[in-house]
Amino acid sequence: MLTKIVLTGAAGRLGSYLREPLNQLTEQLISTDINDDVGKLYSKETFIKANLEDLPALEEIFKGAEMIVHFGAIVDEAPFEMLLGPNFIGAYNVWEAAKKNDVKRVIYASSIHAVGMYPTNETIGVNVLHRPDTFYGLAKCFAEDLGRMYWEKCGIESVCLRIASCAQVNSTRSLSSWLSYDDLIHLVTRAIDSPTTEFSIIYGVSNNDRATLSNDEVTFLGYKPKDNAEVFAKNIFATAAPSDPYDISQTRVGGPFASVPLGESGLARMTIVDDKKKN
Repeated sequence: MLTKIVLTGAAGRLGSYLREPLNQLTEQLISTDINDDVGKLYSKETFIKANLEDLPALEEIFKGAEMIVHFGAIVDEAPFEMLLGPNFIGAYNVWEAAKKNDVKRVIYASSIHAVGMYPTNETIGVNVLHRPDTFYGLAKCFAEDLGRMYWEKCGIESVCLRIASCAQVNSTRSLSSWLSYDDLIHLVTRAIDSPTTEFSIIYGVSNNDRATLSNDEVTFLGYKPKDNAEVFAKNIFATAAPSDPYDISQTRVGGPFASVPLGESGLARMTIVDDKKKN
């Protein structure tokens, strides 16, 4: 069991599903967020309100931590100036605070949007070149490269989780991109309990029949997703609009983020159900 794990973005939807399993993996879980609280705390959990742009605060919070699970950020496309603080500078602050505290590993919530302009009719592995679809995706590219640099220069391991669609299945796109909450927990657990990871990238996607994202190059992490979005296919196709091969929101893995103008919300063109876990 680890001595201390820090979770950023603990008040977010994905963070709400990670807090309990992380609490079981460590003697001390520090949950942080820019929000005022995360609700009822688990047995070994402490909440500390913190801003990712505040490097001294992160340095203090990270003292004694072995693992940082970094899920804090603006989770949508927005003007570059809005993303600069939490998504770009915040990522630098996380790795820099980790370096100053001799943290072993950072597990980072990257995104499919780091490679969102790849077409949906080809399978892409973890070592493809970056092809961001938005400023949001560009921030993920920056943080992935940051993690690689801090591994090669400073010896801090990183596992970058390119999460595809960790939300309820309600579109044809999500039949290939879905990551269930159970598989998310399994993915983060494998990123933590793998003996060594060096710098690694892995796709956060379930065992979907229609998946076009391949983790064949990182099987050493032991991620074996169990859920399959195909169980939703019949209902999805019964109500789906006709496909359009000229609509890049349908033909790029980034979905609607691939088609929005830079700086404009991608989530506004999606139907994401806010089913945050209540503890």
